[in-house]
Amino acid sequence: MTTTAANRRQFMQALGATGVVAIAGCLSNDDVSGNSTTTEPAAVDEGLPAAKAADVDRIARDPTDIPAPVDWTEPREHDITVRTERVTAEIEPGVTFDYMTFEGQVPGPMIRVRKGDRVNLTVEVPEDMNLEAHNMDFHAVYGPGGGAEATTVAPGENAATISFTAEYAGAFIYHCAVPNLDQHISAGMFGTILVEPEEGLPEVDREFYLGQHEIYTDGEVGEQGHHAFDFEGMKTEDPTYVVFNGQAYGLTEDGVGPMEAETGETARVYFANGGPNFTSALHPIGNVWRNYYRDGDLLSEPDRNIETAPVAPGTTTVGEMEFPVPGPVKIVDHALTRAGRRGAMAVIDVEGEENPEIYDETPGEREQ
Repeated sequence: MTTTAANRRQFMQALGATGVVAIAGCLSNDDVSGNSTTTEPAAVDEGLPAAKAADVDRIARDPTDIPAPVDWTEPREHDITVRTERVTAEIEPGVTFDYMTFEGQVPGPMIRVRKGDRVNLTVEVPEDMNLEAHNMDFHAVYGPGGGAEATTVAPGENAATISFTAEYAGAFIYHCAVPNLDQHISAGMFGTILVEPEEGLPEVDREFYLGQHEIYTDGEVGEQGHHAFDFEGMKTEDPTYVVFNGQAYGLTEDGVGPMEAETGETARVYFANGGPNFTSALHPIGNVWRNYYRDGDLLSEPDRNIETAPVAPGTTTVGEMEFPVPGPVKIVDHALTRAGRRGAMAVIDVEGEENPEIYDETPGEREQ
């Protein structure tokens, strides 16, 4: 790494999400507001309490934490237990928040079955870790509330179990659906259930699992301290952060680290937009969705070479990419204030041999 690159990274780490993150690979010394870049030191804001000790090292679920592809050809029965957990974690360094989760991270664990499979689902709410009721609404389930009514469990109550058959193939979201469902989803309670078609999915080299959501807090972006949930901000749809997998820029070099791939490989991305309010403009900078399964539709022919696609809240979509050249592929919400200032960016670090026939940054040097 060059000294310039190291200094740049140190600058961004110190700046936090308060400043503008390099979206397409460029950082400018210009003040985007048009004002002088010389500022007085900010006064210490004593409005927030000190950051709490984190219960977990990271709130962001590992994007490779995905069940193996379906390899069976007859219906199976699955016994699945999902526990709700309330955890304190960092949105970004020095900024803590009380998350509500399925299994301790955001998004909740991916559930992967085949069309026709039977699922016996148990929802547990540990009394010592939760303060209110939770449940699960599966968009892949025929039944009242997608199972939400029957899986509602309050602290101190016994676990709830339902059984359902995965009758229709596709990628679908699940989420908590109690009366304050918007707060619970914003705080992290959503995930994906993947119902593979009977014939399965095309083989790819890698799979990644991402989840976008807004976080509404009583602090400002990058403000050090413990952020409480802000109902008024949620009512006016004015979030503090818009993040992938629970953390601002978590899946980048300045967070827990980027995803990884190699040139010549293919990757499939499962992208759940929990919302609760914003439609995402999903775009891979430096690439396209070579095959795009709009709204999680795995039965129709995929769209081809899609640059940016809207993903409504309450939707899981699926996109595939090829990597003919090395370099970072930045997956963003192309509502770019969210990507540049509020946290909605993840990176796939692609390594391998240069391919100047496709992309050449120094054509003059090669001609000499």
